[in-house]
Amino acid sequence: MTGPAGLPETLRISTDPAELDRDAVHAMMARQSDWARGIPRETQDRAIDNSLCFGGFLGATQVAFARVVTDYATFANLVDVFVLPEHRGKGYSKALVAAVVAHPRLQGLRRFRLDTTDAHGLYAQFGFKPAARPEQVMERWFPGLYEKPRD
Repeated sequence: MTGPAGLPETLRISTDPAELDRDAVHAMMARQSDWARGIPRETQDRAIDNSLCFGGFLGATQVAFARVVTDYATFANLVDVFVLPEHRGKGYSKALVAAVVAHPRLQGLRRFRLDTTDAHGLYAQFGFKPAARPEQVMERWFPGLYEKPRD
């Protein structure tokens, strides 16, 4: 889609949960993401309901998404960031991350973290850098969790 003078259409970003296209978000996460492939819809909905979510829209069509898990006081974790493949390369991911870090409820946090395998350059533009003390970071990680057969 293009806007005036053939320029890429401006991405409209909303944090209104009622605007999210949960079907589109789930389709992307469950079928195309590397990190949540196979995620059940009810799990995805619960994650959305308990997070600050950002939808990126071209007209009425959602083409981008980001989710922040936070206490709104000291900590936030940026997760599930995506732009649909057919809309990449137009600056939409940069606009989405800019909206996330500028959100008024996410200011003054002591720690704002994220995990990425391939977008270090994007996030570095917004002040993200490797963990200062990676030896202090621990996690419980279950890759492929949603792809495993359920009992």
